[in-house]
Amino acid sequence: MVPETPGVMRVPLRWVFWDVKDTLLKVRSSVGEQYCKEAQRMGLSLSPEEVDAAFRQVYRQYSSRYPNYGVSQGLNGQKWWMTVVRDTLSLCRVQEPAVINTVASNAYQNFCNAENWEVFPDSRMALERCSSLGLKQGVVSNFDNRLDTILHACGLRSYFSFLMTSEEARVAKPNPAIFDLALQKCGAPADCVVHVGDHYVKDYLASRSAGIHGILLDRDGKHSHDHIDQENRLLSLEKLPSRLQQLVG
Repeated sequence: MVPETPGVMRVPLRWVFWDVKDTLLKVRSSVGEQYCKEAQRMGLSLSPEEVDAAFRQVYRQYSSRYPNYGVSQGLNGQKWWMTVVRDTLSLCRVQEPAVINTVASNAYQNFCNAENWEVFPDSRMALERCSSLGLKQGVVSNFDNRLDTILHACGLRSYFSFLMTSEEARVAKPNPAIFDLALQKCGAPADCVVHVGDHYVKDYLASRSAGIHGILLDRDGKHSHDHIDQENRLLSLEKLPSRLQQLVG
């Protein structure tokens, strides 16, 4: 663990890296509800609660067996997710292969639609204020390559100079290598960069282990007792611009 260093950064801030899911936006409805909606279009009536339970079981299995969308094992995000959907439906006693394949394909494609995502009320303001401070912005996310389409659909893509997904990078947070790749892409030294994310290990500790100034977004107040300099823990993005303004030279 990198020890806390209170106070300002050693050099002026130039870049902000962002996590996306549960930091800037969140899934609007449960996976079970989304899959059931796709199944209903094929004439199937499923229970969202049953589908959610099946999904959690399958997701855990595949995340363990084929981490980071199985990219190191010959898979990609689309193949990985469609297999997860198929196995979820199979656990819910859907047997027709043509129906399963159609629902899986539709679920994968339609997940990109803005209607499936909710942008947090403070996200756009924070992104705009960062831009007004003269900061460049990028994304470092454990997401598949649909992220570009999702951010376009939600009206956020224009804020970012680059996206670094774990599928593209072939390495996932909390491995600091994904941050090293992002630093190479933006061409800035680590001590000129802040990373903002909601996960204590994958975002806060991992970015700090790469030499980046980590800021934890703790919307639910779950990390008040963790070893975090309170200047680096925010309950919302509303106070982020004033925190970053202290770091801009």
